Amino acid sequence: MPSNVTTLEISKYIATAEELARQSGLTLTMGDDFKEYIGITSRLPGKSPTYPNFHPDCSDLQPGRAFWIVGRDGEQKVAHVQAMRLDNISNTSLAEHLRSLRACFADPGLRAGVGSACSCDAPTAHSITGLVAYRGDLWLREDFRGRGLMAFLGRLAFGLAWSKWSPDFIYGLVAGWYIEKGIADRCGYRHREPHGALLRLPAQGIDDDDWLVWLTRDDLLTMLLRPSEMADAWREHTGDSGPSPDSRSASC
Repeated sequence: MPSNVTTLEISKYIATAEELARQSGLTLTMGDDFKEYIGITSRLPGKSPTYPNFHPDCSDLQPGRAFWIVGRDGEQKVAHVQAMRLDNISNTSLAEHLRSLRACFADPGLRAGVGSACSCDAPTAHSITGLVAYRGDLWLREDFRGRGLMAFLGRLAFGLAWSKWSPDFIYGLVAGWYIEKGIADRCGYRHREPHGALLRLPAQGIDDDDWLVWLTRDDLLTMLLRPSEMADAWREHTGDSGPSPDSRSASC
């Protein structure tokens, strides 16, 4: 397996994803002010409220340890959001991190509320440790769905996470339909197990039984060395047989 990727390779990967977004009608911006982010996501019709993981009133989202991505259409209306955060769980496991509710709250005892609990029955979660990046709060406006955007939106976030943090693992927690419809595959996740987080937060109206999806460090490095796979997956979904963003950039 590859041991690293160069700055040039990761730059090429991110540029490929950004160009695919542009071709799909999205202009992407990135930030780390989560008060601003909540101000954006709270006004999106049809989007469920942002979970405590990415809410500055609940989690310690320090600059350099978390970021968000927002995509806007040609009229500058928000059409996509997602966010990522980094946690150092070198002294514990992902299973325990989830059970403790520290994945959601900086201080669970103070913030979680009565009746809050989380269990994790995904076997691999007990061996996931180190620097772990969590990706969540994914939303895509209805008129942009079914157009193959998942082929690069997830991979863009993964590339940015590597350039910032070089994590040992990237994980997500997703509903069963996300698995059934193949969205996890299109996003680039390589592994999945059910019952990754049985999360109950009564104060927030949350009662979930989510799958754990993840990438190892080796999975991520292999992916980042193959930007053409991202473009191929997008073209396969859209039926576009034209040159990839790589070849257009290289010919300029």
